[in-house]
Amino acid sequence: MQSIGFKEWALVCKALGAGRQTIIIRKGGIAEGRDGFAFRHREFFLFPTFFHEQLTRTRLLDADLPEPHPDEIEIRFLAKVEETRVLTDWEEVRALEPRHILRESVVWERFDFDRAPGVHVAFVRVFKLDPVWRFPNNKSYGGCRSWVALPERPAQLQLHPVLVK
Repeated sequence: MQSIGFKEWALVCKALGAGRQTIIIRKGGIAEGRDGFAFRHREFFLFPTFFHEQLTRTRLLDADLPEPHPDEIEIRFLAKVEETRVLTDWEEVRALEPRHILRESVVWERFDFDRAPGVHVAFVRVFKLDPVWRFPNNKSYGGCRSWVALPERPAQLQLHPVLVK
């Protein structure tokens, strides 16, 4: 089975891995293709992305942006999609606030971006990887797209649920 990575802010990956966030809200990247964004995979590794602006775009007061490793990718979590929805009612999107760390203004930017208001929401169950999966960084992981093909997952990789049902 091919390993798929989902590019997400490092702070969001960390919040998902700590149980502080249980959904992913996405409009889509610039390079999503003609069909636009969709949660195309039922299971994916959380691929952290790093930029300093994400510190001010979350509601976390005590956040420290994890340090990226320039030559190495570090994957700590796997997400399994329980359910997806496309929400086009702003009040429904606002009601999800307890389930994520993003500032309302950031969610609104995503919701109101493009001609059709709305966002894709994935309700996910997150698993911590043991050991942490590390592999060399590659130019193919760059760009404004959500999904990236990863190397074959290590055979010894174990998954531990972040939140127990």
